[in-house]
Amino acid sequence: MSQFSFIINGESHPANSHFAVRNPSTGELVAEAPNAMKADLGKAVAAAKAAFTHWSQQSDAELRAACEAVSAKIGEHAEELAILLTQEQGKPLNGMGSRFELGGAQAWANYTSGLDNPIKVLQDNEAGRIELHRKPLGVVGSITPWNWPLMIAVWHILPALRTGNTVVIKPSPYTPLSTIRMVELMNEVLPPGVVNVISSDDQLDNIGAAMSAHPDIRKIVFTGSCGTGKKVYACAADSMKRLTLELGGNDAGIVLPDVDPEAIAEGLFWGAFINNGQTCAAMKRLFVHESVYEDVCTALTRFAATIPVGDGMDENAILGPIANQMQFDKVKRLVDDAKTKGRVLLGGEPGAGLFFPPTLIADLSADDPLVAEEQFGPALPIIKYTDIEDAIRMANNSENGLGGSVWSNDLAKAKAIASRMQCGSVWINKHGAIQPNAPFGGIKSSGVGVEFGDEGLAEYTDIQVVFC
Repeated sequence: MSQFSFIINGESHPANSHFAVRNPSTGELVAEAPNAMKADLGKAVAAAKAAFTHWSQQSDAELRAACEAVSAKIGEHAEELAILLTQEQGKPLNGMGSRFELGGAQAWANYTSGLDNPIKVLQDNEAGRIELHRKPLGVVGSITPWNWPLMIAVWHILPALRTGNTVVIKPSPYTPLSTIRMVELMNEVLPPGVVNVISSDDQLDNIGAAMSAHPDIRKIVFTGSCGTGKKVYACAADSMKRLTLELGGNDAGIVLPDVDPEAIAEGLFWGAFINNGQTCAAMKRLFVHESVYEDVCTALTRFAATIPVGDGMDENAILGPIANQMQFDKVKRLVDDAKTKGRVLLGGEPGAGLFFPPTLIADLSADDPLVAEEQFGPALPIIKYTDIEDAIRMANNSENGLGGSVWSNDLAKAKAIASRMQCGSVWINKHGAIQPNAPFGGIKSSGVGVEFGDEGLAEYTDIQVVFC
């Protein structure tokens, strides 16, 4: 039986106990992950704190070169990491699955490596010179989710490294193995202690809470649910940590009456069902004008029916199982309720194990649970509207505010509606298409701060103003 270890101070660090990680497609044991206690966290943080003294003094060119080496290492081992990711998360190797995720991880690492953190001159005249410097924070604590574990780990780790910080990362207990292996690879090109990884099922000790409260961790970057994000926020308060929280979304898409339903069907499907719907910025609610409602339902159902679902290791599969029993149970509960209130266009009945087919349910109301709650799975509610003002009101009637989209052949009209949507990102005629050069983050309960680009890089720094 394969047992993984922590990576602390550049070395494999054994655990006193382990927990099982199982393949969502088959239920088979993939390997056992090390189960951390607070003492293990303490060692990882101490290693990162010691490494910060040297790492934070590296030149900009040295930091850039180190990040480029990390990116190259990910690329060299992309297939190995993709296979391990599929085994523990369930997503297919192909389609927008594990190989897609590894390609995205390397692309983000490459882009982040090239970002700059220059000194900004605020004043330079006879009264004196004033410079704004951005300084590294110290130890960054990263807590990552199970849906895109490697890409999100790169989103957390690379900007921290690029700005001279060190890292302790804790992956989700559902998907720890690929992150442990990726950090092990990073340590082949980084000094000891710069990036450390521990894992935990949070049954022995609540390691996530301990990280959030740890006085020697200067920043927490967390991606996950709103409920857990609020707990991180509370735990971090006493130590006045910097925070970046990318939390849940119940993204709305609004389809205007001038669309060609056949032309937008594929975009609608992938906007909602990328990663089997297990994506914070996936489209979770679809509002369609009554004049094109039935045609959109028909075109979307026809396209969705062509998508093969199967074991993630099957090269022909495009969608896989739901990633874990907890999420499967939530999706089933919401779909079972929606089936009593709406019209099932496709799917609706679970398969074997954790498999759940792409499900479309029409004729629902905005207050039905499948619409009002974030389902985070392969089920899309479709709601008819008559007045665009009602559609905008329903779209904005959510505690979440991560993303949204407008679908129209009239770009000016779509942009006008987009400007009224209460969310951090809005797409026109697509959904969820994030990029490393565009800041990404939510408003309302969907988070604090942003990731990506110059704005995201700055969140890993403190400002120091120098008066000369």
